[in-house]
Amino acid sequence: MPLSGVRVLDLTRVLSGPFCTALLGDLGAEVIKVEAPEGDSIRGQGAIKDGLSGYFAQFNRNKRSIRIDLRTEAGREILAKLVGCSDVLVENFRPGVLDRLGFGAERLQELRPSLVVCAINGFGSTGPYRDRPAFDFIAQALSGFMAVNGRADDPPLRSGLPIGDLIAGLYAALSVTASVLRARTTGLGQRAEVSLTNGLVSMLSYIATNYFAGGTVPPRSGNNHPIAAPYGLFPTRDGEIALAPPDDIFFGRLVDALGMPELKTDPLYATQPVRVANRARIDALVGGKLAANTTAHWVAALNAAGVPCGPVNSVEQVFEDPQILAQDMVLDIPHPGHGTVRMLGFPMKLSETPCLVRRPAPDLGQHTDEILAELGYTEAMRNALHAGGTV
Repeated sequence: MPLSGVRVLDLTRVLSGPFCTALLGDLGAEVIKVEAPEGDSIRGQGAIKDGLSGYFAQFNRNKRSIRIDLRTEAGREILAKLVGCSDVLVENFRPGVLDRLGFGAERLQELRPSLVVCAINGFGSTGPYRDRPAFDFIAQALSGFMAVNGRADDPPLRSGLPIGDLIAGLYAALSVTASVLRARTTGLGQRAEVSLTNGLVSMLSYIATNYFAGGTVPPRSGNNHPIAAPYGLFPTRDGEIALAPPDDIFFGRLVDALGMPELKTDPLYATQPVRVANRARIDALVGGKLAANTTAHWVAALNAAGVPCGPVNSVEQVFEDPQILAQDMVLDIPHPGHGTVRMLGFPMKLSETPCLVRRPAPDLGQHTDEILAELGYTEAMRNALHAGGTV
């Protein structure tokens, strides 16, 4: 697999960090999840089935778990041994926590010169907000993401998904992979840092570029596109359809399919800027046609005409959709002691080295003795660590 032979030391919890390390594990990395005595808090969150959190299972597959009390000297010694034989360390503490544990940049460099250290945090390790507590919702608010999301007459709106956590996890996995490639060729590690807020700011895309060029920000536009029309959700006879013709060519295909070819040359609708200026009119014309038939009819007819469109699926419908199933985006994974766990599949489709679930998510401390033995701890030493509460 692409990351076979890469050992990742996972000091993360909750979502952004575990998502990053799960992606690395999906690509073949060996991931050792270091957990505090109480374990990752999401072990008890979300829907629990057969004693297992599906939330935890999804984001901690392909990992082994070692349970260590890092407040003890013996626990920190174990961590030092793990660092010394790892390629990557990923953490999502607040800035400075790892230093206070005795694992600042200089110490990590001494233990493993080629180590890649990836830090995920709320705002970055410099600047006036570095020490503030942060969660996804706060990052969505501060980054401008909420300000451009929702309808013009409604308050700013968060994404229904923890998008800040997920984007940070993706950027972290990319940063780690690039840094490991460099370490393999130079023998030198480096520090990679990703923040939830920076990740969301980077997603402002055309809204930011339009602001930089013209100094203005479009008002919140809900399901409408701020610089394209008609574009959004339209009612049909039995539901709604999502419609996304991005330019004049696709608009021409749309009105041909709707039986209104004359709109292509109508001065009110012939170009994108005038359609945006006359959004209410063009939306009413298109919406009137779409309301005359069913969603299924229009999805088939418009796709046949080359117009981007689709139904608005519920979560239940998503996981019954033949395209989603054909892409193996739903997996049923045997999980010893917990039955079969259904989880999301792999969006990365690699032809020669496909992603795999090689291990289900671990029980808390499931692999503690196994990993300690690999580090050279004898049975007597392991028993002493257990007796003293270090592990």
